[in-house]
Amino acid sequence: MGRSRRRKLPQDPVVTGIDALSHDGRGVAHIDGKAVFIHGALPGETVSFRYTRVQKKFDEGEALEILSASPDRVVPQCPHFAVCGGCSLQHQSPSAQIQAKQTALMDAFQRIGKVEPARLLAPLVGSDAFGYRRKARLGVKYVAKKGKVLVGFRERGSPYVADLSECHILHPRVGRLLTPLSELIGSLSIKERVPQIEVAMGDTRCVLVFRILEPLSAADEQALLAFGREREIDVYTQTGGPDTVAPLSGEPADLQYALPDYGLHIHFLPNDFTQVNSDLNRLMIGHALELLAVAPEDRVLDLFCGLGNFTLPIARGVAEVVGVEGDAGLVARARDNARRNGIENSRYYTADLYDSLQKEPWLRERFDKVLLDPPRSGAAEVLEHLPRLGVKRVVYVSCYPGTLARDAGELVNRHGYRLVAAGVMDMFPHTAHVESIALFEKS
Repeated sequence: MGRSRRRKLPQDPVVTGIDALSHDGRGVAHIDGKAVFIHGALPGETVSFRYTRVQKKFDEGEALEILSASPDRVVPQCPHFAVCGGCSLQHQSPSAQIQAKQTALMDAFQRIGKVEPARLLAPLVGSDAFGYRRKARLGVKYVAKKGKVLVGFRERGSPYVADLSECHILHPRVGRLLTPLSELIGSLSIKERVPQIEVAMGDTRCVLVFRILEPLSAADEQALLAFGREREIDVYTQTGGPDTVAPLSGEPADLQYALPDYGLHIHFLPNDFTQVNSDLNRLMIGHALELLAVAPEDRVLDLFCGLGNFTLPIARGVAEVVGVEGDAGLVARARDNARRNGIENSRYYTADLYDSLQKEPWLRERFDKVLLDPPRSGAAEVLEHLPRLGVKRVVYVSCYPGTLARDAGELVNRHGYRLVAAGVMDMFPHTAHVESIALFEKS
């Protein structure tokens, strides 16, 4: 069989109108009946663009000139916006970003789940759309032609690390360190063997985990430790899998974040899952508990409970809460967080929520309410158990509208729940990522 030929790109700029915004933040045009996804374009605009990719079902392009601008267009704050793939919507006003995310969520409900919420919740928005990101994975690459190490996110649509001097969505303690980090790694004997840095921040401590593919020299270790002392950063290294993450100094950092409304401090390890936006996380917890309508007599089940981000606040207002999570390490930390915070009315189980659960002891109990906070793949496998558990109220926190919509269709059309309300939460400003929340009730 012969090789398929690469489709030839049109060379001349093309002028077109933009009809919509795609799920990844690109403008959508339609030319000769074919969709074209155009980076840098917004709905309602007329743009001149060049083709960057031609495919059978759709094409891609990049805006060259905005001939008629949307009223929602703003000047990006970051000088690297045109190149970096860390965010995609800095050229759109925050209010328009929120509206686009609400539209994407409602479209997913109608198109995928064949359902519609009875009420649209007001969007949940944090206090600052910049400097919010406290968890991240940064790429690292020594580029001989540039004579330096690049540290940052990948280039837009490319596997290459972008050449960045700063980042405006990272917390300033890290966002302002990209150039110093470049210089630090460039001074190491293994500068070509450091592929990434993991960022993990609590309320006060900041950990940077350097992934290293060869052992550090004594001079390398001293350079890293000196950098940490000077910048008030806890330096960790990772030589293999997650279990090799360790503090270079031998003294672990006490990473924690506070939930003041509940008198809680949540402790975590650098490679544990935590929400990237601590301000929005606090708002989200209050929002979820208000929708859950917790009462002193309630027994609540928290599925995909992680460290206890929702479980522990729920425990403050109910008779008992049971948390279930697939990661045994997170379950151990959830139990420890309950102990540290003096909470005695919570229990925890380790269980793969995507596998058969028939032998799980908590499935033989009764619960009034359930909170679901699954990963991107959703919670389809656990939905059939909810009616059997006696659950009348479900709050579903989602990081992907597609699976929330799919699961909403199951809850409503198969299990007899009603989709009472839903809305978006702006966990990732300036990106096309849609975090959302939905309330279901069963009469």
